[in-house]
This record gives sequence, structure tokens and C-alpha cells, in this order.
Amino acid sequence: MKVFNAAETLRHLPERPGVYRMFDGDGMVIYIGKARNLRRRVASYFTRGRKTAKTQRLVEQIRDLQVVVTHTEAEALILENTLIKEHRPRYNVLLRDDKSYPYIYLSTHQAFPRLTFHRGGRSAPGRYFGPFPSVPAVRETLNHLQKVIPVRQCRDSFFRNRSRPCLQYQIRRCAAPCVGYISEEAYAEDVRHVEMFMDGRSEEVIDELIQRMETASQALEYEKAARWRDRIAALRAVQERQHVAGEKGDLDVVALALKGDTACVQVFFIRHGQSLGNRAFHPRIPRGAADAEVLSAFLARYYLEHPPPAEILVNRPVRGVALVAEALSKQAGRTVEIRHRVRGERRRWVEMAEENAHHALAARTASHAALDRRFRDLARVLDVDRPPERLECFDVSHTGGEATVASCVVFNREGPLKSDYRRFNIQGVTAGDDYAAIREAVLRRYRKAGAGGGTVPDVILIDGGKGQLAQARDALEEAGIEGAALLAISKGPARRPGEESLWLAGGDREVELPPDAPALHLLQHIRDEAHRFAITGHRQRRGKRRRESALESVPGIGPVRRKSLLQRFGGLQGIRRAGVEDLTRVPGISRSLAQRIYETFHG
Repeated sequence: MKVFNAAETLRHLPERPGVYRMFDGDGMVIYIGKARNLRRRVASYFTRGRKTAKTQRLVEQIRDLQVVVTHTEAEALILENTLIKEHRPRYNVLLRDDKSYPYIYLSTHQAFPRLTFHRGGRSAPGRYFGPFPSVPAVRETLNHLQKVIPVRQCRDSFFRNRSRPCLQYQIRRCAAPCVGYISEEAYAEDVRHVEMFMDGRSEEVIDELIQRMETASQALEYEKAARWRDRIAALRAVQERQHVAGEKGDLDVVALALKGDTACVQVFFIRHGQSLGNRAFHPRIPRGAADAEVLSAFLARYYLEHPPPAEILVNRPVRGVALVAEALSKQAGRTVEIRHRVRGERRRWVEMAEENAHHALAARTASHAALDRRFRDLARVLDVDRPPERLECFDVSHTGGEATVASCVVFNREGPLKSDYRRFNIQGVTAGDDYAAIREAVLRRYRKAGAGGGTVPDVILIDGGKGQLAQARDALEEAGIEGAALLAISKGPARRPGEESLWLAGGDREVELPPDAPALHLLQHIRDEAHRFAITGHRQRRGKRRRESALESVPGIGPVRRKSLLQRFGGLQGIRRAGVEDLTRVPGISRSLAQRIYETFHG
């Protein structure tokens, strides 16, 4: 085994800011850190001073070290975040939730702008409001806005092809710009009110509407005045629901709760004085990590990936708070402040976030305890010494043999591991042959693992009976997989939960588990997740196939020729009735291609 020479490595390290990566004996990155002085920071790992248990375990596994020099420590922090996201070392604090956050998008470049949900890149012209903590928060805000300010939310294709108003106009949630029921000038006023409301200027909007109501009332236009009155009342109701007392700017409230090696970070989002909701994060932390370290790592990982607000309130001190604030300010192009000690209304917000963090942590801890109990009971059922660490389950979904899809879902000791889920489009087997489909899926899943290039789970579960189990066993033997426990779970005659039969490899041993057995609950959970994942993939594949035009299967027919054919004959029915001579009259369609088209529709 390679021995790490710390003294020789330290001799060549520069006294400059940068990032260091530590590797184990297998060449895997186990820790990534940043430093103002690389030589001094790395040397601190190898001094004789007192170290935490986490640091001692880390140092014992180091076999190599590499550094990247940067100009400043803030640049090192940004690079550290990028490398941690790429390598995901086991001794770093890891933020699992990497999904982009949803926004509300307003297409201000259009004559009649659209207000809609948006997730992803923000390159299209227009305005983006958010980020929101969840999709339901966006939907709720859009629903409230539609009741108060009737700006359209329909798709552009739907909007362009209307000849009469839709139902949204009838229930007063849209002004029907698609058929000219509102002028561009009046619609632009509604759009301006939407922007003002989302910018936290709802009081100004209300003042304008009050002025319009009074004007209409003085002109004896009582019906119009009543409409303005109703809009004002609805706007005030939304304002009361979302308004945060004493706040007019952008800030996030971040609270950490830590217990053992489990952490919860609760984030409350406030934009333009309005509460957009909250969200709980459960970062993976190394055992023995300190509060200040976890909170510092979370702020860096999260806000270097998402636009930070002008101010972040935290419930505990942050390690290297000045450096984190400097890096976030540099990334955002404006000043970002991180505050720990606050008073008054802000202190109550921090306390509320902290209380929510403790509740979420308690719920997660209880869930982990229940999951651990299920894994231990499964070890008893399988008659093994220790609980399994990784389970994989297969299921097959199709409709009468059409668009068969097999799924493989993965669970570890913390629950579903969705990044390792896989789907397999089953081809080359008899339609509706579930046995052959299971065999193909298992073989494709573990062929690389048998050659030493993949992960072999501790338990492989098949949704089915003895027949599917036998096919899976043959596929594992062909792939050269050994050591994994293989079992199948089949539903009882009435297909009620708790009446399942459990078959162990060989097909001749059936295990009866009581309905309240923790192991059975675990297997049911994994089986149901595999079924959900398979049927979702099957519906997507089936829908795509049914949406495809028959012309797309003809070699030589691309988008241009397909469009010409559809325009010439008015649709697929006209093409089906056309003869070869008729088809050749379409520009770009040769006689041989016309013959192939004719044979596609007529066999």
C-alpha cells in the first residue's frame, strides 16, 4: 500500500491561497478544503495537537494530496464548492438537494405578456420573480394573482389560436386579450400592477385602484366601481397572507438544528417584504462536524448555486463568516450580509425557523429509526449477520405488451437513492412476456458489474413470483454476479397489502411474514416505488409513440417533407387515400420514396 509522505508533500506546498484535495488508497477524493495559506492549513492536519475523531479518521486514510493555487481565499471558496459538487467527498458536508428553484416568469417583451411558472435557465427576455421554495408556493401565488389581476397564464399556442374567450374569462380570471376584449394599453396597466405587486409595492397598487374606484363612483358607473372594490378586497387578502411585518427588502432566514450525524437546515424566503414560504434541507455531514462548520458549508454550497438575497439571518455563528459573505458578494455582484445577532421582529423569525428545523429534524430522526428497524428485521429474515446496505428492486410495466418498460430502483440505509434509479426500454422479446423482460433488465443492469465495472447490491428484489425469480437468477449467473441475496415478492389472490408471498432464490422456499413485520413494510415500500417508476416510464414511452406520426417511421421523410405531405393532402387520412402517382407530385418525393410511403399505410 502506498504510504503518504506528509513532510515531503508539505515542503513543496506554496504559501498561497488555494484548494487542496485529499485522496485515499483507491484514488478516490475523500476531502476537499480551501485555505488562505495552503502550506500552513495542510500542515495543521499532521501536527501532534489534539484532533477531532473525524480529522483522525481522515488523516489515517490520506495517500495523496493535490492543490490548486488561486489569487484570493474567496476564489478558493468558489472553486472548493465546484469541486465538492463534482466529486462529493465523504468527509465534506454535502447538500443533496441540487434542483433549480422555481420562479414566476413574466414575458414583458410580448404585446400581451404571459405570467407563468418557470424552472431552469433564465435567459428568455422578461422578468423573473423568486426563487420560491417549492412548486406549490408558485402555484398558490399564481392562483392568487389570477383572482386579483386578470393577466393571462395560458400558453402562447393556445393564445394565438382562440376565436372566442375561454372559461378563464367567464370566471373573471382573464381579460380575454386573445379576442381583443381588452386594449394593449389597459392590459399593460394590469401587467404593471403585477410587477408592482411582485416587487412588494402592493400598497401603491391598492392606492391606484382606490382612485379608480372613486372616479367610477363619481361618474355613476357603479358596476365598474364595484369591480374595483372587489379587486381591492382580494388584493388586501393576498397582502395580509404574504406580508411580513417590518420587512420591505429581500432576506433569507437560515436556522440549523444538529443531532449526532443528522442535520436539518430550515430556510425561510422573504422577497420584497413578502414571505414566499420555507424549505427544509438535510445535508449529509461527517460524524463529529461542528455547528459552525456545517452552517458555513451550507451557506457556501447553497448560495453559490442560487442567487443570494441582500441579507441572510442565521441562528448560530458561522465559521469564516467574513469570507463566506465576501464570496457570495463577489458571485452576486452586490453586497451580501450574514447576520447572527438580531432583535425584535427579526429575532422572532429566526426563532420560528429554528423551531421548524428542530421539528423537521425530530421527524427525520424518527423516520431513520423506523427505517433502521426495517433493515434489521430484513437481515433476520434473510438470516445474515448484518443489515443490508443497498437494495435494488425490478418491475415491468406495459399495456397489452405495448411499450414495455422495466425499472430498477435503489434504496440504501437512508431511503431511496434516486440518482441511481434506471429504466430499461425492453425490445426484442415477445410482447407481454414479463419473464423475458425481467431477464433482459437484470442482465443489462449487472453485465458491467460482473466485469468489475459496477456496483453489486446486497439484496436484489423482483416484483413477481417464482417464474420471474428464476429468470432473474439465470440472468445473474450469466452476468457473473455472486453474493447478492435474490428474492421475489408477489401479491396474494386478493392483492391486498399484507398478504404478499416472499420467495427466496431457488423458488422452492416461501417465507410467510406477518402483516405488521417491519421487513415486509420495507419490501412493500421498495416494490411500490419500483412499480411507480416503471409505470411512469411506460406511460411516457406509450404517449410518445402514440403522438408520433406514421410518417416518422418512413426512411427518407424528415420534417420538411412531412410538412409538405400534410399540407398537400390535408392530414394523414388524405395521405392514406393517395396513390403512388399522387404522392410523387409533392416536391421532394421521388417514386421510390412514394412507394415506401404507400406501403407504410397499405402493408
